[in-house]
Amino acid sequence: MATAKKPAAKKVAAKKPAAKKVAAKKPAAKKAVVKKVAAKKPAAKKAAVKKVAAKKPAAKKVAAKKPAAKKKVARKPNAAFMKALTPSAVLAAVIGAAPVPRTEVTKKIWDYIKKHDLQDAKNRRNINADDKLKPLFGKNQVSMFELTKIVSGHLK
Repeated sequence: MATAKKPAAKKVAAKKPAAKKVAAKKPAAKKAVVKKVAAKKPAAKKAAVKKVAAKKPAAKKVAAKKPAAKKKVARKPNAAFMKALTPSAVLAAVIGAAPVPRTEVTKKIWDYIKKHDLQDAKNRRNINADDKLKPLFGKNQVSMFELTKIVSGHLK
């Protein structure tokens, strides 16, 4: 019976080194993963460098085209805004009777408002009407956003 115990002891002893081998494989597997990740990072950086290098010449081409576009494009005013319109008698009392483009009408009204200090002190968006503007506005106070709508009714 003594001989039967010895082979059993050998099998147990043989299992222990096998367990060590498995443990040895795990760190090796981790190192392999680290190597793969390390291998991927430089490749990604190289690809990013290539993409940046590819974008730089394209940016130079676009920059070369922009100055040429600036020379060609000259801003032209819209003909509808520049058409001279005759003001009504009520509006002519404020800006004058001569035919004037719509843009100039708005500028002249604002010059009149600022000259006579007609903007409301508390709410600067509102315009207080004086003796000349009251027949034009039809009320004592008008919002600056209503101004162009009111004025357009007095132009022909």
